[in-house]
Amino acid sequence: MRIAIDGPGGSGKSTISKILAKKLGLIYIDTGAMYRACAYVSLRFDLHGDALKEFINNAEIDFLQDDGTQRVSMLFQGSEYDLTEAIRTPQVSAKVSEVAADKRIREILTKKQKNLASRKNVIMDGRDIGTVVIPDAEVKIFLNASVDERSHRRYTELKEKYPDISYDEVKDDLMKRDETDIKRETAPLLKAEDAVEIDTTGLSVEEVVQEIMKTVKKKRAAGENI
Repeated sequence: MRIAIDGPGGSGKSTISKILAKKLGLIYIDTGAMYRACAYVSLRFDLHGDALKEFINNAEIDFLQDDGTQRVSMLFQGSEYDLTEAIRTPQVSAKVSEVAADKRIREILTKKQKNLASRKNVIMDGRDIGTVVIPDAEVKIFLNASVDERSHRRYTELKEKYPDISYDEVKDDLMKRDETDIKRETAPLLKAEDAVEIDTTGLSVEEVVQEIMKTVKKKRAAGENI
């Protein structure tokens, strides 16, 4: 079974996907972390254009389970780097949409994502999963929420690690990223025609999980092979 979960930043994709992965015995693939890894590499090593694309093309990005926590690793030229924490900084967040808008980088990562999905039973979240990466996924979900709700969630998440960050700064960054993701030429943020849309504003994590489980159960009851 493959589940595609799409939606804008702060809509709850990662949190929900992790819970569903455990409930359904699926491997969780955080595609956003892959783009964040690219943004981190660009910032850390001052790589841009063809140099960044060559690095990413030759690197292997993987997801590892460590005591119930998913870690993000990158293997390049025989060296392995744990990027789990490094890719969650405000600097990387501000850079990631720019990197993700690069057509060639999207092509490279989409190929890597398609390969992962072809070999495993996965739940994959991002912004173009149901439309580009696995358009034939058995279940497609599009999560959304008001910009204020999404900003509050992201601010709460970041405040503990970055005490000086402001709510307005987080909201401004989120709105800029929304605009970039929606307007980019290649694989823009878009709800697949056959995706079930869930507005998570005011809903608890468990309520959202239950809504998605209802969709999975309906498809199973209809005799679909999932």
